Formats: sequence, C-alpha cells, structure tokens
Amino acid sequence: MNVLIIDDDLGIRGTLGMALETMGHKVETATNRASAEKKLRNESFEVAFLDVRLGAENGLDILPDLLRLSPRLAVIVITAYSSIETAVLAIQRGAFDYLAKPFKPAQIVQMLERVAKTRQLETRISDLEGQLSRPGADTELVTTSDPQMQRLMEVAKKSASSDATILMLGESGTGKSVLARQIHRWSSRAKEPFVTVSCPSLSRDLLESELFGHMKGAFTGAVATTWGKVAAADRGTLFLDEIGELPLEIQPKLLRLLQEREYERVGESKIRMANVRVIAATNRNLKEAVAHGTFREDLLYRLDVISFHLPPLRERPGDILSIAENQLQLMARQSGRSVKNFSEAASHMMTRYAWPGNIRELRNVIERATILSTGEQIDAADLPSSLSEGIEESPALGGEHSIEEIEAEHIRKVLARSKNLQQAAAILKLDPTTLLRKRKSLNL
Repeated sequence: MNVLIIDDDLGIRGTLGMALETMGHKVETATNRASAEKKLRNESFEVAFLDVRLGAENGLDILPDLLRLSPRLAVIVITAYSSIETAVLAIQRGAFDYLAKPFKPAQIVQMLERVAKTRQLETRISDLEGQLSRPGADTELVTTSDPQMQRLMEVAKKSASSDATILMLGESGTGKSVLARQIHRWSSRAKEPFVTVSCPSLSRDLLESELFGHMKGAFTGAVATTWGKVAAADRGTLFLDEIGELPLEIQPKLLRLLQEREYERVGESKIRMANVRVIAATNRNLKEAVAHGTFREDLLYRLDVISFHLPPLRERPGDILSIAENQLQLMARQSGRSVKNFSEAASHMMTRYAWPGNIRELRNVIERATILSTGEQIDAADLPSSLSEGIEESPALGGEHSIEEIEAEHIRKVLARSKNLQQAAAILKLDPTTLLRKRKSLNL
C-alpha cells in the first residue's frame, strides 16, 4: 500500500518508514499540515500514520481536513500521550484506529491487515452495488443441452484456476462479460475486485488515463492524481471489453502490462507493478484487424493464451427457453411481479425467432413482457411484434399455421439435429417416453 507518515519526529519517520518498506509498502513522509496536504493533493494514499503532536499543531485538528482531501484514507493516530479521551476523539473525527507509542512491528502488521481487509470489504460491497445497478447483474450463462456450450463452460471452469490471459470472441450480446464475471467468481481472486474497462467508450488520451491513471497536471483537466483501473483491479481481474477497439497507440502499453506486469501512469516515469488477471473480449475478427494494421500481432498472441468463441443464440436453440426462464425469475423478483412461466404459444415463438441481438435482446424482451403481462403466465401477445415478424416461414408449413403444426415442425427440426432421442427430449424438456409418443402421433 501507499503509506503516508505525518510526524515531526525524524527518528519516528525513519524507523516507522523503514519498517513499512521492509514489509513491502511504499512510504512518503510529512512533518506538518501543509506538507501532508500537499502530498495528499499530488498522490493517492491508502493509509496515513498521524502523530497527535506536530510541533505547534494538533494532529486531531487537521484530521478532518485530511479526510476531506482523501475520503478513503485510513488514518491511524499515533501518540506517546495515550488516553481514553484522545482515542475516543480520534475515532469521532474519522480515524481508522489508534496506536500508542512505543509500538512493535507486529502491531503495525496487524493494523495494516485490518486496513486491507476493510478496504477489501468496501471494494466488494461497491462491486456488488455496481452489479445490482447494472441490467442483467444477476445473470449467469445458462446451458442445459447445447454440447458446444457445455464444453466451453468446462474449459472456462478449468481456466479459472490459473492466471492465464483469456480472450473471448463472439457477437455482441452473447454473454462475454457474463462469462468473464463467472470466471472471476470461480477463481482464487474471487474476493478481490472485478474491474471493467470499455475500450470504445473514451478517446485515446482519456482511455490511457482510465487504464493506467495519471499525475496531477499531466494534461488539461487533470486536476488531481488518479490511480487508474489497473491499480483498482489489484489482486483481482481486469476485464477489457471490446479490446478490438483499443487505439493502436495504447496497444504497446497493454502489451507491456501483459508481458512484464508493469506500467506507468500518464505524466509519471515511475514504474509500477501490476498484480491483475486480464480477460479481454471482442466481437471483431482480430486476425483481420492485424492484417489491416489496426491491431498488433504480438498483442494478439499475448491475449490469445486461452480463447473462447461464444456461439450466437440462434446456434443454441435448446438453451433459449432455459435462458428465458432464468431471466423471467430474475425479472419477476426484481419487479415484484408474480409471473411464473410462459404459455406454449410464447415458448414456440421464442424458439423459432433468430435473436440477432442474442442474450441481451432476449433479456430485454423478457423484461418488457414481465412488466406488461397481467397474469401469472407470459403469452405470445405479451411479446413484441418484432418476434413474430422476424420468424422465417417454414417451407414445410407455408404461411399461417396452428400451434399443433408449429409444434410438429419444431419437434421435427430438433429430432433432425439431435444425436438421439434422449438428447432431443432434453432440448424439448420432455420425457423420452412422451417424445416417443408425440413422434408417433405426429408421424415424424
């Protein structure tokens, strides 16, 4: 951690600083209010050791001002004149804790471990709040019968245990960010931050600052020093969404991060080490981008250690209803509605639609239907007209057709692409005996 020692005693600054650096922390020092405030304006610190007596100044008096400059700063008040009253006043003014001089290295270690655990919990809470505020936050990648997706999920679970870089490919809306979060939750870094950077969302300069941080005054508008997303993801996972849109000028810096695990903040020459697991995703063909000179070939090789290609939803017809049911439960819970399932007509309509927007489009459709439905079941009338308009007419059925005809055609198609009756029954969510009976009655 970055630690600031605020003490007018040279001996304390030296011995405490040496002890902290031996423990692996980065240390800066200040002797009074002015120098401490200057440090806090120019650099980010996680912890400050603040002496109560700073010459003519009282450390407890300046404590609220330090916290105004750096609200997340954990201030540990230190003093040789300990008393219950001083300790209570320190906590009341925002101190993280209180340490009486003389203190032993073991006490410092214990105190910093408490700070680290508290920050970890705060980050976790913030991450969970962010997930809850985001559409589809509780979504998980669901697959019940698609062999391709089942194999992909098995490989994803195995890869989660390593720190290898992962590259996810596939159309927009296929669940790349959802799978990235699942891999993070399966990994040993699950208790640490999961930080997302959307590569197309910012200009080149702002994206570089967003990723690596910047020093105060590094560019117009840089009014304060920031850490950046790489530092925010320390010990956790950094998810680079739409990596194919990453500006060519930033790609060498990302390559350095992946190869050397080091980076520099904008406007700073100091090399910083990164302990992050990188997962990247894109809907672009990166090999074509390399051929066109818009993406570095060496960066592609570094990203493509383990890669997944998430198939579009139209190639996973057996999973459509499972995903829809999962989303319905989530939407009903979030909106307080009593909607429980889909009518047969609604189910047939969803399984015949091509879903060009993939899982994201399906989720939006279910959310709309949940809000508009009036009963405990979503019917075809609750689904948007675009679904029925987007369904291609089957040559075998012609134009208008009944539910029974739709069912027969759907069963025929599932049987045609399934390896056996058991697999077809699993896709259709039917008992094999029931499917056999339907097959005979429909002459399939």
